[in-house]
Amino acid sequence: MSRSSKLYNSDLAPTPSSKKNWGWFEIFNVWANDVQSLFGYTLAASLFLASGLNGWAVFAALILAGFFIMWLVNLSGKPSVKHGIPYPVFARVSMGVFGANFPAMARGLVAMFWYGAQTYAASTAVALLITGITGMEGEVMMLGMTGVMWFSFIFVSAFQVYLFWQGVDLIRKFLNFAGPAVYAIMILLMIVIWAKAGGGLFSEVGTIFSGGERTGGFEGLGSFGAFIAVFSIMVGYFAAVVINFGDFARFVKNEQEMRKGNLWGLVGNVILFSFITLMITGGTIAIFGEYVSSPTEMVAKVDNLGLTIIAAFAFFAATVGINMVANFIPPAYDLANLMPSKINFKTGGLITAGFGFVIGGMWVAVITQMGLFPFVNTLGAILAPVFGIMIVDYYIIKKEKLDVDALFDASPKAKYHYNGGFNHKGMIAWILSGYIAVGSVWPNILFLGLGDFFANLGGGGGYAWIIGASLGAVVHLAISKR
Repeated sequence: MSRSSKLYNSDLAPTPSSKKNWGWFEIFNVWANDVQSLFGYTLAASLFLASGLNGWAVFAALILAGFFIMWLVNLSGKPSVKHGIPYPVFARVSMGVFGANFPAMARGLVAMFWYGAQTYAASTAVALLITGITGMEGEVMMLGMTGVMWFSFIFVSAFQVYLFWQGVDLIRKFLNFAGPAVYAIMILLMIVIWAKAGGGLFSEVGTIFSGGERTGGFEGLGSFGAFIAVFSIMVGYFAAVVINFGDFARFVKNEQEMRKGNLWGLVGNVILFSFITLMITGGTIAIFGEYVSSPTEMVAKVDNLGLTIIAAFAFFAATVGINMVANFIPPAYDLANLMPSKINFKTGGLITAGFGFVIGGMWVAVITQMGLFPFVNTLGAILAPVFGIMIVDYYIIKKEKLDVDALFDASPKAKYHYNGGFNHKGMIAWILSGYIAVGSVWPNILFLGLGDFFANLGGGGGYAWIIGASLGAVVHLAISKR
């Protein structure tokens, strides 16, 4: 077998059976940590409040999204369970051994961006704790952040570097601890909010369930359109992990364990987390007379030191957890895939941490101006076609046949070398589909009447992920069959 140094290192190599020690509980906690972040809370609460739908309809859309994502990750995870390969190596099948660098780095850049955002979010929990104990808030020093915030941000950044430097096994143990622990604390937080709100909680929850005015990109949509938009936004939220799920599935013992973990981890977590979010949201409105979008601000308003300490720990653990799952492991592998002889898993992690530090530092003053829904939808639109291309290529075009050795072979006659290491058909399908998918979020970039179509469709680009993935699959299949 020819293993090129341009394509192979020990971190990208197939996982041997002896190291496939993940079961359904590990996969459950991958999704628990992905769901439980501060951004996850804000997004779920916003969907209940902004969509204008009856609360049961929002729940139904979220649960349906959970089942749909489960189906998608079962598809993307199966090849990695079987062959032990991470996402960037699997992408070589459809994009070519060198062409895979483009979608891999697109995923990596998105993850590094989110890494910075989530690092900032986790630092707000540390700042909450410091302020709660000392009473210090500090004055704004730079880029909209106080001295306490900067100290907290640097601390979280350093902690995450320590965590990933110890290797994937410690990350796995952290996730297995954080998932259940955060739920226990969130349930306690819900009970405290409930006790303070009294009967007003159920009144506010009832108001939320009755629906209201559509805002935040849902304006102009009918009930069905808003339902599909909620469904699509949640799919877009999970989109990045859907694509690189193989980075985790490669460590799972067998496909049955993966499927079980995905069922309980996605559908179960979406139901439980959405319920807790709804109750806390209703309770805070009853207590403060307004919706408080930031969980850390909400806890600060409650003004209870014990609750502050407990909540700060929960927010910190949850957000660091999602950072490890969605935003550190993917770019570490993606960067290693770019230059295997120069970059390994740990080096890729350091690059990710450095890039993320810059993004997180600019989060308050610069990046938050985009708005949450367009931000989530744009990232999903860029990555969506890659998923459709990979899946249709593996299951329909290649009929689930994969030559693992050829994935590390850079010779011109190798199976996945295609044209100079690039599968032009896959690349063209990604560019065309990605352009239209991003255009569904920002219609002004489109022409031939497509801009008007998506502008009239409404939903703030909430359909972007589904449009991109579907187009990627259809276009790649059509081109490849010629």
